[in-house]
Amino acid sequence: MGDARLPCRLPRLRVGLLPHDRVPRAPRHRRVGSDARAAVARERPALRRRRDAIGRGRFVLLALRRRGLDRLVGDALPPQVTRRRLVRPAALAGAVAALVASSAALTRAQAAPVASARQQVTAVEAGRSLFVTGCSSCHGLDGGGTQRGPDLTHAGAASADFYLSTGRMPLADPGDQPVRARPAYSRGDIDRLVAYVASLGKGPPIPVLAQRGGLAEGNELYTQNCAACHSSAGAGGALGVSIDAPPLWRATDLQVAEALRTGPGAMPVFGPETLDDEQVASIVRYVSYLRKPDDRGGNPLGHIGPVPEGFVAWVIGLGCMLAVAYWIGTRD
Repeated sequence: MGDARLPCRLPRLRVGLLPHDRVPRAPRHRRVGSDARAAVARERPALRRRRDAIGRGRFVLLALRRRGLDRLVGDALPPQVTRRRLVRPAALAGAVAALVASSAALTRAQAAPVASARQQVTAVEAGRSLFVTGCSSCHGLDGGGTQRGPDLTHAGAASADFYLSTGRMPLADPGDQPVRARPAYSRGDIDRLVAYVASLGKGPPIPVLAQRGGLAEGNELYTQNCAACHSSAGAGGALGVSIDAPPLWRATDLQVAEALRTGPGAMPVFGPETLDDEQVASIVRYVSYLRKPDDRGGNPLGHIGPVPEGFVAWVIGLGCMLAVAYWIGTRD
């Protein structure tokens, strides 16, 4: 019989016969409608799936008429076919964590511009309060200028930061020349004032020193554009009556770049059409070198040039010669 050969090919196959007389029989006449469904429910026991092992809940129902095989055949297929892919807890947890992290990152990215805008508005409001208290008497309540001070509506952030960070503003007397001094405001208040002045109108922004310029190029550019006023050693010099070019030894890199872009006082403005960012970076590097130059010839005597060095040589040399001559003369 067919049912005797099946276990040889599929060892785990279990065959069930009809539960009544255990022998094959001819098929009954079909019943129609609800009578057929009720009869089937009464005559056949409920077929339930086996769940005795992971991934082995499949079954094959053989409906071979006239052979009496119409019952559940469990585990008739190999596990490689019936095994389902299980979602492991670790993989599920990793996927959930990645989803949460990406959602948090997206939320932070969307919230960052809003927070930055709010901080900017807060800084501008605080800067206006400081401006009204300490600057409006000369520059006006709206920064439009008065007879005592210039218009700041197009001064820009770079100019405001330079004057405030170097202590050149505010002035006790508007008629005095702004000179370097200790800043009157803290760094936080300077940032707030700069934010307010920048909000008044379009002006030069604070330079970004993102690259390191060339020292040789900086020397050449400094000699051509800066040495005539600030001297070759960066010591500064007099330009006229009550007008001096300040020394550069105390200036920071950012302040040098801001001075080039804004032209404070009698200094010309070196805009992007005159000096690009790389050339500005080169000048900044050379000025930084002038603060601590490589003095291989000995005492630099203040780095004020060859005239004082020659004068000292003549005074010391000639004085020594006169002293020796006098000593020789007294011996006779």
